[in-house]
Amino acid sequence: MITRTPTEFFRHAATLAADRSATAKAAFVVTPLGFRLAEQSATDNTYMAGAEAFDADAALAQHRELQRRLSLILPTIAFPGSAETPDAVFPNNAFGTACGTAIVGRMRHEVRQRETQRTDIRRFFSDVLGYDIVDLSLQDHPAELTGALVMDRARGLGFFGLSERCDEEGARLMHQAFGLRASLLFDLAPGEYHTNVVLAILAGRAAVVCPNGFADPAIPQAIADFYAPSAVICSAEEHAAFVGNCISVSSDTVWMSQRAADALSAPHRDVLNAAGFKVESVALDAIEAAGGSLRCCVGEIF
Repeated sequence: MITRTPTEFFRHAATLAADRSATAKAAFVVTPLGFRLAEQSATDNTYMAGAEAFDADAALAQHRELQRRLSLILPTIAFPGSAETPDAVFPNNAFGTACGTAIVGRMRHEVRQRETQRTDIRRFFSDVLGYDIVDLSLQDHPAELTGALVMDRARGLGFFGLSERCDEEGARLMHQAFGLRASLLFDLAPGEYHTNVVLAILAGRAAVVCPNGFADPAIPQAIADFYAPSAVICSAEEHAAFVGNCISVSSDTVWMSQRAADALSAPHRDVLNAAGFKVESVALDAIEAAGGSLRCCVGEIF
C-alpha cells in the first residue's frame, strides 16, 4: 500500500507485526578523501556551510573515529572516497540493502550520480555478498534512497518525504525495491531536502520527529502518536543540530553526532532511555559542514 493519507496508513500499520529485522547486521561507510564543498549539492541543501568551513583533515580524523566506534557494535566496512565525488561520505543516499538485495539510487545532481556507478561498491554487494542488484540509477525519477526514505524495518513501513530529491514515482520504485508493506508519502517543508534529517525510526520502537521539516504539521504529529510514548518531538534548536539525523544500529543504542547529543534536551534523552536506548555520540562537526550528519554517513547492510 502506498498512500498520502495518514489515517489510512496508520490504520493499516497497526495491523502489521514487527516480525522483520529491525537493525542491520553490518554497515559500510565511504571515507572523506578529497572532502570539499559540492557546489551542485549546495543549491538545494541549506544545511551546507561555505567552502571556507571545510577541513579535510579534521573530517578524515572524525570519520575514522566514527568507523572505529561503530565497529565495536557491528562489522563496519570502509570504501575510499574521492575528490571527484565529494558527497560520497553520505553513501546511504546512493546505496541501500534489503534482505539479500542491494538497491542503487537515482541521485538528483550529476556530482552524486558518479557515486552510483562505482564498480567496487556494486561488486562488493553482487560478488562478495551475493546480493541481487536493483539499479534505479538510470531511470528518470529522483530516488535518493534512505535520505528521502525513512523506514520502520521491523514492520516494513516506509516514510517518504517528497522534494526535488524524490518524487512520487521514485518513491514507488523504492517502495518496491525495499520490499515495503506500506508507505506514507508527504511533502517536506520548503528548504528541506531529505527526510532523514527530520525523522528517525529507531529499531521499530521509537521515533525522533522534527515537525518544522514537514509541510503538513498533521504528518509529524501522526507519526509521533503512532510511536508514543517513545516519541521525541524536536525543538527548532534540536532540529538545526541534526538530532533527527540519528540511527539505531543495535537494539539498545541510538547514535548521533556530538553536536546533536549536546543539543538533545534532558527530557528527550529520558524518552529515549525509557524506550531502551543509550545515546552514543561522535564528534562530526567537520563532516556536518557538508550538510549531513551521522545517519547520512552510515550505509546499512541487511
